[in-house]
Amino acid sequence: MAKQKTGVTTLRGSKRARQITVVVLETLAGELGTSEAADRLGVSLSRYYQLETRALKGLLEAVEPRARGPQKTPEKEIQALLAENAQLQKELRRHQALLRAAQRSVGLASPRSKKASSQKRGARKQRGSRGKTVRQTLLNETDAPKEQRYGETKQSAIPDGPNRSERAGA
Repeated sequence: MAKQKTGVTTLRGSKRARQITVVVLETLAGELGTSEAADRLGVSLSRYYQLETRALKGLLEAVEPRARGPQKTPEKEIQALLAENAQLQKELRRHQALLRAAQRSVGLASPRSKKASSQKRGARKQRGSRGKTVRQTLLNETDAPKEQRYGETKQSAIPDGPNRSERAGA
């Protein structure tokens, strides 16, 4: 691994940031007064003090000891949570499959699907079109053996019950 370059030659920043840094350092060294530094930067005295405080905070934060090893960042934490979520979903699907297999092996009916439980109680199931129902009925009748077709005179095709003369007399 290549070693990072260090030193004054590696300091980078915008022209304005470098100018403010130089003026703040000269003021802290005693070469400039605060009002003179504010004039050189073209800011008010209160703004100069804000810039100086911000610069000192940044310097102090930069020299704080750093923790060793990889640091936790929000991006790394998100990736870890996504990986954990995927693992848990995989485990859930596995357990659901095991439950279904166990239910089948002991002969239990599987629980109702979400779709069935979400329907309103007493709501009627929608049927297909009436034409499809009639068509299917007609197709079923033509595929049936001759003795079961509608209109045949065999006794087995006529349902048991009173005939016309018995109904008329009743």
